Order: sequence, then structure tokens, then C-alpha cells
Amino acid sequence: MHRLDKSCYIWEVAQIMKKKVLIFIFFTAIALSSFSQTGGDNIYEFLNLTHSGLVSSLGGTNVSIQGNDLNLTYHNPALLNPGMNNSLALNYVNYFAGINYGLAMYSRSFPGTGNFAAGLTYLNYGSFTETDASGIITGNFSAAEYALSLIYSREIDSLITIGVNFKPVLSQLEKYTSFGFAFDIGASWHNTSNNFSAGLVIKNAGYQVTTYTGENREQLPFEIQAGISQRLVHAPFRFSLTLRHLEKFDLTYQYPETVATGTNMKSSGFLENSLRHAIVGIELIPHKNFYISAGYNYQRRRELEIESKVSTVGFSWGFGINTSFMNIEFGRATYHLAGSSNSISLILRPDQFYKKHSD
Repeated sequence: MHRLDKSCYIWEVAQIMKKKVLIFIFFTAIALSSFSQTGGDNIYEFLNLTHSGLVSSLGGTNVSIQGNDLNLTYHNPALLNPGMNNSLALNYVNYFAGINYGLAMYSRSFPGTGNFAAGLTYLNYGSFTETDASGIITGNFSAAEYALSLIYSREIDSLITIGVNFKPVLSQLEKYTSFGFAFDIGASWHNTSNNFSAGLVIKNAGYQVTTYTGENREQLPFEIQAGISQRLVHAPFRFSLTLRHLEKFDLTYQYPETVATGTNMKSSGFLENSLRHAIVGIELIPHKNFYISAGYNYQRRRELEIESKVSTVGFSWGFGINTSFMNIEFGRATYHLAGSSNSISLILRPDQFYKKHSD
């Protein structure tokens, strides 16, 4: 085979493989969407919590931003790239009513093989008072949930990257435990010359292996997400649009007392449902070492608002300081008039730190 013919053959094989991967992701999404449900009906809902200070400030979900922030890979495994090599991400979130959760993750890249990351996320519900049927205190008990993240990504070509995140899950509520696993399958498209990127993720496709008390197995919080991000060339702004639950159009909730009367307190028109899927975010990046960010989650606002005083429910904001060897991120999201969540992220690059001090 001539050298030119061999090069053409390799190029054709690469194009065929790329198309097969995209077709597989597409049809997997369609197959799984037939039994998908939204929040409140699933097991292991903590898998959808946001740890990153940046992502929290942008509305709670983002699957498209390209960069060297290791936390982004939890939302889309295809965003894991060689620029995150030897990064350590530490996250802590002060939630509500004494609940807190966090994520620790480390990544390595190997030329010609791909990018790897491993992490552990936890959700601590705190301590509870245990009583008997008569109300007599008999002691205390705790509740917590854990999930590993084993992530792999690989470039298909200079524009497209695919990734997968395998998540074994352990849930312990008092003396009852449940074990399961979930997969995230993601794809990322990025054009650096136009400062544009896009992402698609199939999240939490999995199975509950063991139940708490022998009850029927429950479904995981499966969903399909897609998003785009655009950074302006002549202005220090980056805009993001993320769409959630693409597998289900109607995200409104039918209250039991209104179902009987045939009415619905929440409008379920086309525009209302369309907006409930969207999360928008904006970043002001006046310098590569600093940013200010804000986001708006319409679904969160509609579900948690109090009509007498809507306030800033659904809005979020944050800021970050970036250096060559460390990123510090803060995000604050308003869920309800009762309070907000605060996310703090620290991303370390030890090799850059030692390199800086050795120079």
C-alpha cells in the first residue's frame, strides 16, 4: 500500500469511528429516555449536587466550558483534558440544616493513552436523635452517602473529545444501606479559534444493586444535558447556556389537590416548560487571574419561590482567583428565602508550584 493510500485509509477509519461513537451516544440517550424521571422519584439524588464554586455560581450545571478546572469533569467527563494533568481539586459546600457535602479529585494524563481522574464525593446529613415509639430517646444515628468517580477521556480529533465517568454509590441511612452504580457518558466539541465550545452528557444511567430493606429497586436520577459556551473576542465576557432534562419536556409539577379539580397551579404551556430546561450563566473575566460570575436557574426559582416575596431565588453569583499553581473559587446560590448554599473550591497543581520555586 502506498504511503498516500495508507494515510487516506487511516483518515477514513478515524472518521468512521468518530461517527460510530456519536451514533452510539445518541441512540443510548433515546433508549434510556423512555424510563427517565425528574427529581423526587429517584434514588441517589445527591449525584446531581454541584460541588464546584464556579459551576454553582453559574446556575448549578454546566457541561460545555473548556478550561483547566478539574471540577468541570464531574459535570461532563469529556471536559477532562491534558491541561488538568496532576491537578488536585478539593471542594466543600455548606448546605442547609447542618448538611454538608464535598468532592476530592485527582487527575493524570498519559500521551497516546488518554486522561484519567479519580475522586470521592460525600453527602453528610449530620446526626439525628433516635427515639422509640413512645418518644423516649434511645440514642443517636447518622446518615451519609458516598460515590466514587472514575473518569476517562480521549480526543477523537482536534475538535471532539469523549469521556465516561463510572460512579459506584453507597448510601447509608441509619442502619440501612444501599449499593448501586451509575455512568455518565459525555462528548465535547471545542473550537479554540472561535472561543466556542459545546457539550452533551448522558448522566446517571445505572442500577441499584441492593436496596435498603428488600423493597423494589428504584430508578436513578437519569437525565440528558447539553450546553454551549461562547467567549467574546473583543470583550471580557463568556456566556453559557445549559439545557437540562432533554429526555422529558414537561417539568412542571401537578399538585395532588389540583389534579382532582383538573387545574394546575403551575402553568404547563410551551414557553413555561422551555424556560424550565434552561440555565444561563455569564462570566466577567477582566484578567486571566480573576473572574466574577453569575447565573440564573429558572426551574429552581419556579419550584422554590414564595409568591408573596420572590426575592433572588434562582440566582447565583461567585468569583475566582487563578494562578499558575492554584485556583480559589467561591459560589453562592439562593435556593429559598430560608437560606443559600456556599461552595468553596481549591484546585492545586503541585508540579507547577515546585517548578515556580525551583526557577
